[in-house]
Amino acid sequence: MGKATGFLDYKRADGPVRSEEERTADFFEFHGQLPLKARQEQAARCMDCGVPFCQGGVMIAGMASGCPLHNLVPEVNDLVYRGRMEAAYYRLSSTHSFPEFTSRVCPALCEAACTCGLHDAPVATKENEKAVIEYAYAHGLVQETLPTVRTGKKVAIVGSGPSGLAAAQLLNSRGHEVTVFERRDRPGGLLRYGIPNMKLEKAVIDRRVALMEQAGIKFVLNADVGRAIKADDLRERFDAVVLCCGASNPRDIKAPGREAEGILFAVDFLGSVTRQLLDNGFSKYPDELVKDKNVIVIGGGDTGNDCVGTCIRLGAGSVTQLEMMPEPPKERGRDNPWPEWPRILKTDYGQEEAIWRFGTDPRVYQTTVKEFLKDEAGKVCGAVLVSLEPKKDEKSGRMVMTAIEGSERTVPADLVLIAAGFLGSEGYVTESFGVETDARTNVKTAPGAHITSRENVYTAGDMHRGQSLVVWAIAEGRSAAREVDKDLMGYTNL
Repeated sequence: MGKATGFLDYKRADGPVRSEEERTADFFEFHGQLPLKARQEQAARCMDCGVPFCQGGVMIAGMASGCPLHNLVPEVNDLVYRGRMEAAYYRLSSTHSFPEFTSRVCPALCEAACTCGLHDAPVATKENEKAVIEYAYAHGLVQETLPTVRTGKKVAIVGSGPSGLAAAQLLNSRGHEVTVFERRDRPGGLLRYGIPNMKLEKAVIDRRVALMEQAGIKFVLNADVGRAIKADDLRERFDAVVLCCGASNPRDIKAPGREAEGILFAVDFLGSVTRQLLDNGFSKYPDELVKDKNVIVIGGGDTGNDCVGTCIRLGAGSVTQLEMMPEPPKERGRDNPWPEWPRILKTDYGQEEAIWRFGTDPRVYQTTVKEFLKDEAGKVCGAVLVSLEPKKDEKSGRMVMTAIEGSERTVPADLVLIAAGFLGSEGYVTESFGVETDARTNVKTAPGAHITSRENVYTAGDMHRGQSLVVWAIAEGRSAAREVDKDLMGYTNL
């Protein structure tokens, strides 16, 4: 695959990135692309390693190693190296529904498992995929399948996030009549309102949805299934229903003063910002939400980082990001060998921008909120923070983060964003359909299956496996589509 000595001849080079000063002045994407010749050199670094962990998508030590879509990574890289971009697109699209999404927001499980990355920088597979899909769009190659024959079967997809879109795409290509129900005003789910525009421009979603509509997929918006639309109505009207509603039940912070005004869930905050930007065509930014405020972001994951970057753009006076766990090491530990997912310190774009703006990393490790303070008007005005240390729980034997007595300190806070993850699916949907859930409120199925406890009702994505990555949601949607198709038709060729 690629050039035999490419990994020796070329060093990894990433696409250009706009400076912090420039990019924090707007909400548009800031990662550029390399010229085609330079991109071919990056693809040439693919090693012909013989055992491509990059496309394995297997679980090692409880973490995913390689792409769960099983993209044929070395083959795509080889075609990019040879300048055969059209062939690279068709090879990539044989396993992948939406490379335009993952090439922007995925943490690149493929690169973490790249053999080249064992002793050097991994192959830039994520940017190679972006180059392939953007070339395909620019040259009119991206088309959704318009079936010449319909099966007469009707399928309802509840939720238009990555898993719902992936399931709809495959089921429609098979000839089933697919209707996607979305409770919000625009399609995209997490992609639309959970990920900020500078990370994934919403026009990228719109162009794909437009193609899906042209291929016959129907989108019904402002359709809250489980409330405005009854589950039994869908089950009567459709031959199969696929629940792809996400793990949209946010984890709260149980601390005194939580009722104070100005304490928001991160997903609600990010969604509100995106909605206002879209509604006014990016002509005005909702600065009033954050301008000159002292912001505390609770949570050190991707969503927390997105909150930091968003607050920088909206003119925050200060941003502090709290993380309960200890600071990760800068290099792999002996207990975290390749090709496991590397548990190392990563500084994402939001943190980079905070460092540029304020001069210090916003992250404070081993810390949480003990109490929220509010003023006479009931608005949050501060927070009492407490330091944590790992201690072994005598009953379970597990290490738990425990408050250090006497470590309390008070900091100002005019806005608090809770980005502490999600607990699972929302109860009103699962109760409406009467499907069984597990201890984490994810919809329960047999291992490796998507059929729920209710006949002809399936599930996929975060609603099924819990909070996860976009690439896993797409893989789940594709897998569910194959199962639905087989049950409806007696066999599947998806």
